[in-house]
Amino acid sequence: MAEATPQTIYLKDYTPFGYQVDEVHLTFHLSPKATRVVSRIEFTPKPDAVERSFFLHGEQLKLIAAKIDGQPVSPDVTAQGLTCDVPSTPFVWESEVEISPVTNTALEGLYMSNGMYCTQCEAEGFRKITYYPDRPDVMSTFTVRIEGDEKVLLSNGNPTDSGEGWAEWHDPWPKPAYLFALVAGDLVNHPDSFTTASGQDVELNIWVRPGDEGKCAFGMEALKKSMTWDEQVYGLEYDLDIFNIVAVDDFNMGAMENKGLNIFNSSCVLASPETSTDANFERIEAIIAHEYFHNWTGNRITCRDWFQLCLKEGLTVYRDSQFTSDMRSASVKRISDVIDLRGRQFAEDNGPLAHQVRPESFQEINNFYTATIYEKGAEVIGMLKRLVGDEAYAKAVALYFERHDGQACTIEDWLQVFEDSTGRDLSQFSKWYSQAGTPRIKVTDDYSDGTYTLTLEQSTPPTPGQPDKDPRVIPVAVGLLGQNGDEVRGTEVLELTEAKQSFSFDGLASKPVPSILREFSAPIIMERESTNAERAFLLAHDSDSFNRWEAGNTLAKEARVAMVLDAAAPDADYLDALTKLVRDDSLDPAFRALVLSPPSQSDLAQTLFERGHTPDPQAIYDAAETFAQTLAEALTDSLPRLYADTTVQGAYSSDAESAGKRDLNARILSLLTRLDGGEAAARQYDAADNMTQQNAALACLLKAENGEAQSQAFYDQWQGDRLVMDKWFGLQVACSAPKKAASAAANLTEHALFDLKNPNRFRAVMGALAMNQAGFHYEGGAGYQLLADNLIALDALNPQTTARMCSAFQTWKRYDSTRQELIRAQLERISATDNLSRDTNEMVSRILNG
Repeated sequence: MAEATPQTIYLKDYTPFGYQVDEVHLTFHLSPKATRVVSRIEFTPKPDAVERSFFLHGEQLKLIAAKIDGQPVSPDVTAQGLTCDVPSTPFVWESEVEISPVTNTALEGLYMSNGMYCTQCEAEGFRKITYYPDRPDVMSTFTVRIEGDEKVLLSNGNPTDSGEGWAEWHDPWPKPAYLFALVAGDLVNHPDSFTTASGQDVELNIWVRPGDEGKCAFGMEALKKSMTWDEQVYGLEYDLDIFNIVAVDDFNMGAMENKGLNIFNSSCVLASPETSTDANFERIEAIIAHEYFHNWTGNRITCRDWFQLCLKEGLTVYRDSQFTSDMRSASVKRISDVIDLRGRQFAEDNGPLAHQVRPESFQEINNFYTATIYEKGAEVIGMLKRLVGDEAYAKAVALYFERHDGQACTIEDWLQVFEDSTGRDLSQFSKWYSQAGTPRIKVTDDYSDGTYTLTLEQSTPPTPGQPDKDPRVIPVAVGLLGQNGDEVRGTEVLELTEAKQSFSFDGLASKPVPSILREFSAPIIMERESTNAERAFLLAHDSDSFNRWEAGNTLAKEARVAMVLDAAAPDADYLDALTKLVRDDSLDPAFRALVLSPPSQSDLAQTLFERGHTPDPQAIYDAAETFAQTLAEALTDSLPRLYADTTVQGAYSSDAESAGKRDLNARILSLLTRLDGGEAAARQYDAADNMTQQNAALACLLKAENGEAQSQAFYDQWQGDRLVMDKWFGLQVACSAPKKAASAAANLTEHALFDLKNPNRFRAVMGALAMNQAGFHYEGGAGYQLLADNLIALDALNPQTTARMCSAFQTWKRYDSTRQELIRAQLERISATDNLSRDTNEMVSRILNG
């Protein structure tokens, strides 16, 4: 049973805190088991307060003393916080508490990671540090003194003074407590500097453990690129004298945007060619940009309450996507974003975990750091920009920063600036925030007397708590192609606002081929009868890169569906089109690599389910293997040349062009391995001077069950590097055949280097098992039981990571009755665990009952 009866929090019940927090002074006396935190907080009662009770959040705190205006008081203390009688005039609250960082395995509040003190306060971790109104609409300036034996003592803002064993910091910008940060440890810095557009010199540092200094250069360059880009594109400058990043080994998230002191999971900032893949480099660049961009979209303007989480996260994800598009390939970035959206967010929308971009209630806010909040939230921003245009978007965003700087805001505040600056009524558009689910658009067309008509009909399936949905504003970008492949009508954005609507295009000499939903202009599922011939035509001729890729992706999906349902041979026309495209050296290698990437097995399972079929994970896996083998054989004569031509020579560079070429090379190598048994992969492994090539070769060999020697060599070489070993752990499971995946994962949990308490290592093994669809769902349910065993064990240590990993079970109702019963049994076993955390209890309940 759960540790406490879950309490549901509702958006409609929001009430402002009854007191203004004028100043916060904190002193930390650091000690692993008994850190003392002394707080001095100045409160002023709000004259117009609706609720005046004085309640301070606090969890897992030992109260030593409390005072009001210097006089001792005895507050009423519970497991959730304290209440106390306070004056009706301004007063000073003081308290001293004791906490134990070294035993804080939940990694929330102040904890220790391999001897280093670190904080994580979003969403509600500050209440585990001291008593405070731990809510995002309470903003104040912080002055912090840290006393400890550690070499480096860091907090938010600017350093003001320091001496032997102590340091003081002051953050002049009011912030909520979730942005508080403290780091103390024996660290070394990778320094640099940046001069803002207005001439302010900013000191930059990336702080790491000794030995990691050589992995900071790329992250520093990414930071400086981000600062420059934000000035040039959004007109936003940095606002402190110093900007610090710290790499931490044990961290639940990717990174955290604390004001002036960003704390990063080591995997999201440390990079070198020898230890990091191209994907790692791109992810690091994007995450550093994301956290830096939060300085304005999240810090200077924050959320009024946690229901508005998408206000900062959706907008900042959209901004970091813009940044990556400018730094690398815009078309490849867009396609990659859509693949991720469909793989993660559409699964949420179509299952028991469906929720609005702005939820109306929650029990545990940590469970709403989801793809819906982040990725779909970003898509909503993109749709808004598409509807109003680039110039109007820039004007509205500038007004947003001008009007709301220093405030805690809502989605209504965000939309209001667009209404005020553009004159548009966005009341219908706001339904994207309030209605869950992925809209479906059914498309039919007609051609008569030179007029082509598209009829669009929208609907959204029921989701938990929302059986009926109103029509939304949906921007549908459309272009028309002539029979020779030329574009006869350029891209136009159709605004679908009704349940059913028709749009006409006049003056056409013949019926065109429509290119619909260009650049994936809205996060919807389009339903339209088409033919493989038309899809092949779009794959060959469409000027829109996304729709060109989409045509190939749909061809691939249809071919595999036919193989699963009808035992059909791989579609010959699609194979022919694909082999021609792969051989086309004029195309961007990164785009060719994406076209060669098959639809995920989870995507195929969902497609079959939506068409009324019960997906068989093993049959889907077998079809994928058969298709890949057939493709390799069709390319037999070309693969050696393609492999040689796409092998990048010379010193490693992480630039987009080189990375795209290596990506294509890896996919060619995987096909070649099917023919030569791994000879080329073994040679590449031996010759590799960078992790991208080494990792790709090892994956091919493990997949071919011919890589035992290379796997041991990889382990021997990298066993001292935690981040590289995460790759090794993950590959052992991800590359296993379905019948071996669960046992491989089980064996790895007994490995000497497996650490249940380290989120990266846990995700490397259990995340890889969940992603190995045929392995996770292999008959008998061993994968289900193994994941449940580990979730139960982890929940007592780290509820946040446990709850998020529960989402591996969210698609359980699409499978056959035997698998459903096996999964239900594991979910019920988790639910019955004594002292189950609120986080995990909520997730399991939603998955079971949604």
